[in-house]
Amino acid sequence: MKIEALRTPDERFADLPDFPYEPHYVDDLPGYPGLRMAYIDEGPRDAEVFLCLHGEPTWSFLYRKMIPVLLEAGKRVVAPDMFGFGRSDKPVSKETHTYSFHRQSLLNLIERLDLRNITLVCQDWGGVLGLTLPIEHATRYARLLVMDTALPLEPETTRLAEDVFSGGEPKTGFGKWRALAASATDMPVGQIVNQGSGGALSEAEIAAYDAPFPDASYKVAPHVFPLLVPLKPEMDGYMLGQRAAEYWNRWNKPAFMAVGPNDQVIPPKAMERLRHEIKGCSAPYHVEGAHHFVQERGEDVARAALDYFAETG
Repeated sequence: MKIEALRTPDERFADLPDFPYEPHYVDDLPGYPGLRMAYIDEGPRDAEVFLCLHGEPTWSFLYRKMIPVLLEAGKRVVAPDMFGFGRSDKPVSKETHTYSFHRQSLLNLIERLDLRNITLVCQDWGGVLGLTLPIEHATRYARLLVMDTALPLEPETTRLAEDVFSGGEPKTGFGKWRALAASATDMPVGQIVNQGSGGALSEAEIAAYDAPFPDASYKVAPHVFPLLVPLKPEMDGYMLGQRAAEYWNRWNKPAFMAVGPNDQVIPPKAMERLRHEIKGCSAPYHVEGAHHFVQERGEDVARAALDYFAETG
């Protein structure tokens, strides 16, 4: 059965600042009838693949400052837009958007493109989903570049669950963000990303983050995603997160961590907890001036990660 979805008009993406990359599309992923997923694919096809996974409420435009550094180093960059974001189709039913729906779409895309020798680059939901991907096809992955993101790690997850499900005023940064997403009638995406970037974005960049969403009817995914974070064992994705933590406990390949010191949603202490779950992970690289959207300081992150990978093999 075809999944009802909206498709953002191409003209919304005209004149994107510092993002000249032509989109590619796949519209026949198994299990996603009628849905078109967009991705960019730049660099030599036989090079190391940097698979860049965006979070909420962003899209592959988020990686525009990292991509040139990676391409200059001879890498291949693949950056998909998850369904509901960017140039990809946007399912209109809230019930369509589940953890498993979005995770499987990424697995199917990786399979379709037959990506190998992957450096998994993830932040926010790009990590909530992305850090679980290698448990299915471990041999495809060679390196990890992880930025402000999370897995369901105790006791932090229980603390967050108590905060968001208490019925009272949330006290944590994530709890406040989740409540905002749940109650807002029209999420100001560009302004939210600007705030999560420390107010560093230009008007053109803010407009680029707004571009995928002509009106509120296109914003189902941005509203729903915060509600999908698996905070309790019965929630979709929670046990996958547990399996992922066990996987990363046994990781024996290079892993580089970059952290936004000013992140109020996933603070540095939470990233330190995640770091201890990733065997052999680098000491956190604190990106000066960065907030939640670390990629807005992406040149520094990309160069530091490439240097680390060159040293560690």
